Amino acid sequence: MTLDAVGGVWRYAMDLAAGFRCQGMEIVFAGLGPAPSATQTAEAKALGQLVWLDAPLDWMAASSAEISAAPAEISRIARDYRVDLLHLNLPSQAAGIDTPLPVVAVSHSCVVTWFAAVRGTPVPPDWVWQREANREGFDRADAVLSPSLSHADALQAAYGPLSRLKVVHNASRVGSDPRPKKIFVFAAGRWWDEGKNGAVLDRAAAAMPLPVVMAGSCSGPNGQRLQLNDADDRGPLSYPKTIALMQRAQIVVSPSVYEPFGLTALEAARCGAALVLSDIPTYRELWDGCALFFDPHDPQSLAAVCMRLSEDEQLRDELVVRSLERSRAFSLERQAAAVLETYAQLLNDKFTPVAAEQS
Repeated sequence: MTLDAVGGVWRYAMDLAAGFRCQGMEIVFAGLGPAPSATQTAEAKALGQLVWLDAPLDWMAASSAEISAAPAEISRIARDYRVDLLHLNLPSQAAGIDTPLPVVAVSHSCVVTWFAAVRGTPVPPDWVWQREANREGFDRADAVLSPSLSHADALQAAYGPLSRLKVVHNASRVGSDPRPKKIFVFAAGRWWDEGKNGAVLDRAAAAMPLPVVMAGSCSGPNGQRLQLNDADDRGPLSYPKTIALMQRAQIVVSPSVYEPFGLTALEAARCGAALVLSDIPTYRELWDGCALFFDPHDPQSLAAVCMRLSEDEQLRDELVVRSLERSRAFSLERQAAAVLETYAQLLNDKFTPVAAEQS
């Protein structure tokens, strides 16, 4: 299973691996991009074996030449560790890969759909190669997974029909553990990513008396930066510290304009917070009826929704109950079962003809 230490793919991989271990599976993690922290390394090694490649992630590369060696390196690791199947968390990693093994490619996000949602434009000419690499990866993969129907629709709008596409919702290991709440608004994200829309939440913080706490890095790996002026900027925190803050917050906001799934909303629902979510297709698909929504381009709209929730205890309680119930649909067991069903089908398709010939 490929992964990176920069974004949400890390949490996805760790949670899924935890589900797989209950099924007796062994996992080799092949990491790309910036090296993991000591905490991340220990977490991965507790769940499987970890190998780190000297190769960039596609969205951090300047050209297709920079990622051209990754498929061969992934294939080599697969041979060295005698694995049975490849689970690639960037579709471009499947482009041109030379392996007899079944290949599952998961689209957690991509620059093409990001530009469509965030900028409302096609991908810039300098990055067209990424669209081509992803399309080649989709065509090479034996199965393509998307974490939501909304993202699946965005992928096909961007790349054309994907015949092997299947929706498997993400999950979270965060348990339902209600804690006493404090009166503040909380949000967590990679705020350097324009798609996370942290600037709107910062401006909303100036328009309401509620404390607004934001956890996450404001400096990106390619020089991106967001300056927060009115929110309480806690900076990048460890995952346990982030969840601990989330458990104490009355209200958790996700202001994103681009979310293929949006793990923060699921984690917040499990933590017993009332959800305030940007009105985008993914959040409507997954949380309609369980959250309050706002125009992600209007900080006044966000401030008004947060104030309404802070002043209406009954509404907060109703939303907490509904979102917690909805969150049970995104269980680790259900996610692992759906992915394992995909694995089993591919392995069966691969080995059944051989068995038939021998019989």
